[in-house]
Amino acid sequence: MPSFVTHLEAAINGTSLRARTEQTVHEGRPLWVRYDLDAIKRAVKRDDLRRREATMWRYRELLPVEDDKNIVSLGETMTPLLRCPSLGGHFRMADLWIKDESRLPTGSFKSRGMAMAVSMARELGITRVAAPTAGNAGGALAAYAARAGMESFVFMPQDTPIVNQREAALLGAKAFLVNGLISDCGKIVREQKETMRWFDMSTLREPYRIEGKKTMGLELAEQMHWELPDVILYPTGGGTGLIGMWKAFAELTALGWLESGKRPRMFACQSNGCAPIVNAFNAGERFAKPVENAHTIASGLRVPSAVGDFMILDAVRQSDGRAMAADEARIKHWMEFASAREGISLCPETAACLDVLGQALALGFIGHQERVLIFNTGAAQKYVEAMEMKLPLIDHTRVIDWERISG
Repeated sequence: MPSFVTHLEAAINGTSLRARTEQTVHEGRPLWVRYDLDAIKRAVKRDDLRRREATMWRYRELLPVEDDKNIVSLGETMTPLLRCPSLGGHFRMADLWIKDESRLPTGSFKSRGMAMAVSMARELGITRVAAPTAGNAGGALAAYAARAGMESFVFMPQDTPIVNQREAALLGAKAFLVNGLISDCGKIVREQKETMRWFDMSTLREPYRIEGKKTMGLELAEQMHWELPDVILYPTGGGTGLIGMWKAFAELTALGWLESGKRPRMFACQSNGCAPIVNAFNAGERFAKPVENAHTIASGLRVPSAVGDFMILDAVRQSDGRAMAADEARIKHWMEFASAREGISLCPETAACLDVLGQALALGFIGHQERVLIFNTGAAQKYVEAMEMKLPLIDHTRVIDWERISG
């Protein structure tokens, strides 16, 4: 299948750059991948998708890979869209949904972005990659690099969840802990780029992770029969997923595939322990100031300075959405409460969205009758530190009053 990519475009000022060459950032800011949407409209109809395999690669015309043999895949299946009647009842909502990205190969939405980024790295002849991570991205990079036969380096803050640490090492990455934040890890990757000759796969410092993440939006539109929800609440650290989905909705609009043309209001959800996007939104600023002493149990939200800050804020404002912060002290509660209510393995980042939902309903930013979707970006099992619970011990030699215990 031919590639419909025409060029890369600097998000900060619209400068056009060549595609199919190694590109990172322009003036320190991210790049968009642009397509010939008119040609795509002639080449494929939305009904054609029904005959395709149920993976993220079904949207091939809207993806950048030129040669199928360069696709690096671990079976990125479409993820389930789950109605949540019990949780919805708690919030007095009749139309609350969760899209469960924990079903992807490495247990989080990071599989989408890294599958695409590593595929494009293979297409460009790259053999060594590196990235900073505070959570699931490191394991995803390690997995897809291993699949592609590439050498990978992963740098993590030393308090990164233990499962993420071990996962990256298990999957073959040269994994290192750093006595700092993800921004300090990113500095190492950038400073050693020339010496180590690795390609920087940091969030939004190459153009293709967005293209993988945007498949969340394409998939959601198809699953909802091309009628998007009123509101999407999305856990926002680096923001690639939110940015990618907003791009997907724009491309679907241009193709004429959306039934009403309506796009959702995008809510960027952070923790009040690390809320640079929220601070900038409330101040009316386009760029976010770095947060000092960033802390949150939701490791994916602990991004004190996002290179795509203005892209996140642009999408939120263009959609008439908001950026809001969860109460850090309530994240663990919401993780436990919602998981037990719906049987969905919710990560702490998604739990932050639930706290924001409660606030937004109380303030009238979201209506109780609206269709609202929350993305569960990862599996709770990858956050054992957030799952600490003391279980009662039973003495098997004694008679147990089960009615008293169960009551």
